[in-house]
Amino acid sequence: MSGGTADLVLTGAAVWCGGPESRRAGALAVRGNRIVAVGTEDEVRQHAGSRTEHLHLPGRLVVPGFQDAHVHPPQAGRNRLSVDLDGLPDRAAYLEAVARYAAQHPERSWIFGGGWSMEHFPGGAPVKEDLDRVVPDRPVFLFNRDVHGAWVNSRALELAGITRHTPDPPDGRIERDAHGEPTGTLHEGAAYTLNDTVVPAPDPAELEAAILSAQEHLHRLGITGWQDAWVTPETQRAYESLAAGGRLTARVVGALWWDRHRDLGQVPDLLARRQRGRATGHGRFFPTTVKIMADGVLENGTGALLEPYCDGCGGESGNSGLSYLDRDELAAAVTALDAEGFQVHVHTIGDRAVRDALDAVAAARAANGPADRRHHLAHVQLIHPDDLPRFAELGVVANCQAYWAQHEPQMDDLTLPVLGDERSGWQYPFADLLRAGARLAMGSDWPVTTPDPLQQIEVAVTRVDPADRSAPPFLPEQRLSLTEALTAFTSGSAYVNHDDGESGRLAPGMRADLAVLDTDLFADGAPPVADARVEFTVAAGRVVHQPR
Repeated sequence: MSGGTADLVLTGAAVWCGGPESRRAGALAVRGNRIVAVGTEDEVRQHAGSRTEHLHLPGRLVVPGFQDAHVHPPQAGRNRLSVDLDGLPDRAAYLEAVARYAAQHPERSWIFGGGWSMEHFPGGAPVKEDLDRVVPDRPVFLFNRDVHGAWVNSRALELAGITRHTPDPPDGRIERDAHGEPTGTLHEGAAYTLNDTVVPAPDPAELEAAILSAQEHLHRLGITGWQDAWVTPETQRAYESLAAGGRLTARVVGALWWDRHRDLGQVPDLLARRQRGRATGHGRFFPTTVKIMADGVLENGTGALLEPYCDGCGGESGNSGLSYLDRDELAAAVTALDAEGFQVHVHTIGDRAVRDALDAVAAARAANGPADRRHHLAHVQLIHPDDLPRFAELGVVANCQAYWAQHEPQMDDLTLPVLGDERSGWQYPFADLLRAGARLAMGSDWPVTTPDPLQQIEVAVTRVDPADRSAPPFLPEQRLSLTEALTAFTSGSAYVNHDDGESGRLAPGMRADLAVLDTDLFADGAPPVADARVEFTVAAGRVVHQPR
């Protein structure tokens, strides 16, 4: 690009340009919302003028802005503004936080929040009596960390009409005691039904505030764009309102929620929502994707497996998990959406879910022909080795949540015992996917776990929790290099978001999305990745985070 002087010049830092070449440079210039020069300091200084802002940043590293390919900002932001249990150490701390919030907000008719971890409760299932003691007068609803279950008190069960006589829904389970009484934990569809039908929905102002709270936090971590993996009509309207008002500074792809209780008759509704988004997204919000839940999660026995779960005693349990759409229904849905030009984003945890989703993409290609849809499977926790090469063969992106690939209580206490030795070794096979030619993207699934890309990248590189670096690595043969992990979180996620022609790399003509780290991660003697911090974040040429 030529003509005009730069608005911003960065010198002194190492510039990692990203993309397949991953070349390095010494300086960068921005004009408006575009990068105009990347090269040596002498080359870039030629673009400076008397009004150019010049930041000299020795010892830093400039990288493309991170893009989170699977995240839930409305939910995470709502937790931040209500009862946020994420990161608290135990059951007692959870109850203290709930009690404190209830005391501070007597006007709230419901106490809502989330973020608790299953490992802090026997069998992963908290009980209503604990919540009854701290909030006896109002209903309480708390999603767990992975948002596949909820902890509720007696008042919430009463308002929902859930008793010992209430049957389990086909897509979930009510945890019960020996007498059949509900204990206060609801799994999958049982939790969603109560949330959707009984818990008061947030109003538009609350949703906008939640998204803005989440956006501020994500920008602080160097994230300039994301794919929201759970967009309802209400959250879509909130995004569109923020975009119209110039308050949505990230580029957001919206994955519209596929209602598994409806059939293909919902496709016209999704088409109408996409059309409206094209008119009202103001170049910041793009509702061009549909999210389908294929299964649940392994730790509560709802992830879909090809072979039954182990019973923990050396035998099989007889349970192979839940498929929320059977394989034919899933194939029909993906084929119909593919024909209408939608990208499909599928939640796949178990190896049966992964296989069914790959089969569905194969069916869509057979029916509609190949097209540049960039369908992707999120989580891919357990992949049968036979299915690894199919990602590249079908052009399916592996949307990886790298932070989960570590030894931690939920993995060691709840997951490994029900998988057995052989299948435990098939988890999060990032390196095998790359070796098989697959393209990787990365996302956090926040608020399930941290949205910090640097923590996630360190786990991808080490397979060890950054908070306990002396721990043994989890399946170390699946480690990625630093370059591979950074590429997945920048150009890989930009590719999933159909944004790779605009972002994910630092080159002249690309949109000025970038993050400045306080440390050159590639330098000799550099500290561990997660010890670095983001000093500046620039989104479309606008500084959206800087040192205070």
